[in-house]
Formats: sequence, C-alpha cells, structure tokens
Amino acid sequence: MMTQEDNYVKILFRFYNQVLDEETVETMWATVVDSDKGLYKLDSIPFYAPLVASDDIVFAEFDVQEQMLTYRKTVEYSGNSTVQIVLMDKSKDINQIRDLFKELGCVSEKVNEGYFSMKIPAIVDYKKIKNKLDELEAQETIGYAEPCLADGHR
Repeated sequence: MMTQEDNYVKILFRFYNQVLDEETVETMWATVVDSDKGLYKLDSIPFYAPLVASDDIVFAEFDVQEQMLTYRKTVEYSGNSTVQIVLMDKSKDINQIRDLFKELGCVSEKVNEGYFSMKIPAIVDYKKIKNKLDELEAQETIGYAEPCLADGHR
C-alpha cells in the first residue's frame, strides 16, 4: 500500500535565470501521477522557475548526472499562474501584503522577508490581482514579475 509520503517526489528544474544572468537550479515537490510514464503534478509554488505553475503535470526522468528526477517538459497546464513579488518598501510587513492577496484567493510561499512567490488559481479573476499588484507597484511598495501567466489570466 502506498502512503501519502511515498506519493511525493522532488523534481529538479534547471533553467537560465535572466535576472541573475546565470544557470539556476530549483527543486519542487510533486505528486506521482504515473511514474512509469514519468508524469508528476507540481505541488509547490515555483520560486524562480519560469513557465510552470502549481498543479501543472510535468514529464520528468531520472538524470544520472543530477542524480535525481529532472524536469524535461510540461505536458498539461493547470490554468494556474505564478507571480513573483519583491518587497521594495522595507518598512512594510511582507506578511500583510501576502494576506491582501490571500483575501483575493491567492496562496503564496515566502522565501524571505523581502520576496515571495504566489499562485493565482485558474478560477480567480486575474484583473483584481493585477490591479492590486499595479497599485502596490505604483506606491513603490513592491515590484513584481509574471513568469507564468496562464491563457485565462492574460
């Protein structure tokens, strides 16, 4: 019998980060969809990896050089989006900003006191989120990037 822990795996993502101007590595948790076919459903909110979002189904295979499951491609998009947010005004509390977006239906994971990544579920109206992001950016409270915007959020 498979336990829930057995159903979770870590997948390595290797990509070129334009902001840092270097190769970057990130690992994310995923649940096993079909290990024989190499299919996994992302359970993490990507901190840095572009073009992937929580709940996307990805193809990954064991890479001998990396010594772990390694992302190869996305096979099914969830419709969720990922937004990265940097706190520009250090006098503000990052958790209060995260709470603003939580009230609008978005979950986030904090990297540190100055940066978090946010999942915008497919069912959430992105216009409201975008308006709040733009408002906070205009106030110079935050800066943000949209590394993975689903078609429904464009």
